[in-house]
Amino acid sequence: MAKKQTLGLNVKKNDNLSEWYTQVVQKAELADYSSVSGCMVLRPNSYAIWENIQKIFDSMLKKTGHKNAYFPLFIPEHLLMKEKEHVKG
Repeated sequence: MAKKQTLGLNVKKNDNLSEWYTQVVQKAELADYSSVSGCMVLRPNSYAIWENIQKIFDSMLKKTGHKNAYFPLFIPEHLLMKEKEHVKG
């Protein structure tokens, strides 16, 4: 039986999706951890992917007459706490 290639990953997608995804992002050099807790640095290839997503989505919005909006990246904890009753999981 042929040995299955792992591409440097040491976990299977079906066994631990979160760890598998983290390893894919790191091995593909798509993002790096930041010194700011909870934030990641998007590297050039992942930023190019993001720009393409924005371009496609912007086109879809414009076709329907909608406009883009930009919201803050960081939301104050007191506002999140107001919404905690609505969030499960």
